[in-house]
Amino acid sequence: MGIQVVRFEKDNTEKWGVLSDNQIKVVKGNYLTLSDFLEEGQEEAKKLLEDSSAESVSFNDVTLLSPVTKPARIVCQGANYSTHRAESGMEAKRPPFNMIFSKADSSLTGANANIVRPSNVDLLDYEIELGLVIGSNINEAVEVTDDNLHEYIAGIVLTNDVSARDIQLVQGQWLKGKSYRTFCPTGPILYLLDQEEISLIHDLELNLWVNDELRQSANTSQLLFKPAETMTELSQIMDLSKGDLVLSGTTGGVAMNLTPDILKLVSDPTFPAEEKLTTFVDNQLRGNNKYLKDGDVVRASIKSKDSKIDLGEQKNVITSHSLVTSNH
Repeated sequence: MGIQVVRFEKDNTEKWGVLSDNQIKVVKGNYLTLSDFLEEGQEEAKKLLEDSSAESVSFNDVTLLSPVTKPARIVCQGANYSTHRAESGMEAKRPPFNMIFSKADSSLTGANANIVRPSNVDLLDYEIELGLVIGSNINEAVEVTDDNLHEYIAGIVLTNDVSARDIQLVQGQWLKGKSYRTFCPTGPILYLLDQEEISLIHDLELNLWVNDELRQSANTSQLLFKPAETMTELSQIMDLSKGDLVLSGTTGGVAMNLTPDILKLVSDPTFPAEEKLTTFVDNQLRGNNKYLKDGDVVRASIKSKDSKIDLGEQKNVITSHSLVTSNH
């Protein structure tokens, strides 16, 4: 059985721990990064589950931090569910290629931290995604299959690929539109998988609510490009390091809703930029109240049907206050 790992702050000190029955058994080692923890702290973490004398704190009495730490590559898959492809103005069927982009690691924030909406963003959107945490360094092309996926993936984590659609699409700036600080709530739980549990990656339930209204609901069985084939492809392109994060894509139900015509408009480089922005924002807000507003509460969870794997719940409040401190 895998283990639930958390990174947290208590009494102004950052620690790692293992979650068991709403208690966090504290890891003694001081690991500054997720890479360090995966390299040196996993064995201690596993032993803690059997240690009845280990120091522990209540899960409810700590500030939860992102278990993915800087520095880290955040590599993302786009339009990887048919339902999201359809609402994005694309063909719903699996395309001939995997859409890959990235987020800055400074977007990482805690599961209960505020999401800060930049003052220039009117179209703030949510995207629940299963995150894959890299477990070994990859610096050459490898053939990844479901049989050896455990050699490359250490665990899984709940993420929200928060997106500024007016930046991402009107400016054509995916990195910029998805990388503002606090735009990647991650955690609270990093689930380190046992080899025999790898297959459960293909049967996890994703749910996201805004103000208690269920907006997104899907199962990872619906992913168009599966984790193994995505890892194979990424290995042919780039290096990946222990502790890096791969986001596997979001499902339908986001605020954004594009027709082929509006998608063509925002993709037209000859259309005047200011007019394009006004047209796009007006189109998206007309009769659509799903974009995130200040004070909205976003909740998200990922778990298996039997709850054997439970990545915990995120609860993030939207704010535009530029002085809010995020937990990262």
